[in-house]
Amino acid sequence: MYIILFLLIPGVITAFISISGGSRAFGDWAMKRVKTRAGAQLVAAVLGIIIFIDDYFNALAVGQVARPITDRQKVSRAKLAYIIDSTSAPVCVVSPISSWGAYIIALIGTILATHGVTEYSAFSAFMQMVPMNFYVWAALGMVFLVAFGNFNIGAMKAHEDRAFKEGQLYNPMKPIPGELKDDLPTSKFGSVGDLIWPIIALIVGTVGAMIWTGYQAAGENATLLLVFENTDVTLSLVLGGLLGLLVTFAVFYRQAFVLRGVKASIFSKGLWEGIKSMLPAIYILIFAWAIVDLIGRLGTGSYLAGVVENTHFNPAYLPLILFLIAGVMAFSTGTSWGSFGILLPIAGDIAAATDMSMILPAMAAVLAGSVFGDHCSPISDTTILSSTGAGSNHMDHVMTQLPYALICAGIATIGYLTVGITGSTIIALGVVVVILVAIYLFNKPRQANTLQEEIIIK
Repeated sequence: MYIILFLLIPGVITAFISISGGSRAFGDWAMKRVKTRAGAQLVAAVLGIIIFIDDYFNALAVGQVARPITDRQKVSRAKLAYIIDSTSAPVCVVSPISSWGAYIIALIGTILATHGVTEYSAFSAFMQMVPMNFYVWAALGMVFLVAFGNFNIGAMKAHEDRAFKEGQLYNPMKPIPGELKDDLPTSKFGSVGDLIWPIIALIVGTVGAMIWTGYQAAGENATLLLVFENTDVTLSLVLGGLLGLLVTFAVFYRQAFVLRGVKASIFSKGLWEGIKSMLPAIYILIFAWAIVDLIGRLGTGSYLAGVVENTHFNPAYLPLILFLIAGVMAFSTGTSWGSFGILLPIAGDIAAATDMSMILPAMAAVLAGSVFGDHCSPISDTTILSSTGAGSNHMDHVMTQLPYALICAGIATIGYLTVGITGSTIIALGVVVVILVAIYLFNKPRQANTLQEEIIIK
């Protein structure tokens, strides 16, 4: 219920930021500073990396800030959704001070204690696993390759061509969650602050609430890591959202009663339009939750885990196999967190029974595979919220992101095969980087042709 309530809040904030003239003013301001389509995409990518506290919050906050910039530069909504989705979960899963990091570190601590591992702590193990998360580094590298190198393939190319040549950022015949359906009046006195202050309030309120709820649950002697481990993310999102909403209403009050830029009577219409814009996302999310619950009752995850555990194989292939199984599990169930909970302990058991030196690469592979499957799954809540934050049709986002996720998974597969055979994280990570550089060099002629075409169109 907290997630559903929080989803309604950004819709209302977006409507009133538009009414107050904040979106228009921010778009005008950004146009003077962000001159290219690549620059607009890089802004979205950097924001996605900076806001690493929680993936839900990341998806919606980055969408709110970056959408006016990418819209002005004719970047398709499907590409913005891809940039949001491929930075939110990957950054959260390697950040120790995020809701994801805290959850994973708690699981790792239990696994290490079960197998009597004392040479490193749960936090130290997590940090050593960060460079082993090859899918994350491939996905982040691919985002910048797509943004800076104009690497558009498959369905993404069709969306980008339509956006740039025809000015259509999305297919108007398809439903767009988070998109305001009716034109709302806009104050001519709007400023950049009318957009920035509600977003800052949303960020400060959410982070502050996460620290407060975590401290309340962890007790007086809590460390920062323990605070984030015990935080109530969904309640914090609602509290932060309410603070952002209050600031938004204050901005509207100033525009309506002080500057007289809009009529106060538009308040009820703005409220309803904001709520209505988020209803498609809520419908999708409710049905996705229902499917995930049914899959859980069928025991899909436990079955896949059992397949791995009961198969006799060379321990060198353990990271690769766990990466693939985690990917299938997360895709099927729509949840990376559920895959973490099921497969991380099993990865520890298998490593303890075969080769204890493989326990960290094995657990890192589970994390990477879970994020990969989550990226590909149309019933993933993170994928749904990325579509919502970007204002993109959900299935358009899924189909445009899928080729990039599969390429990154292929790169990660080579990385896990390398680390299993050589035992060297540095060599495997080097292989990942070399493949990304090769893709960039291969794409350079295509990029040059695309730039020439854009100049001709202009």
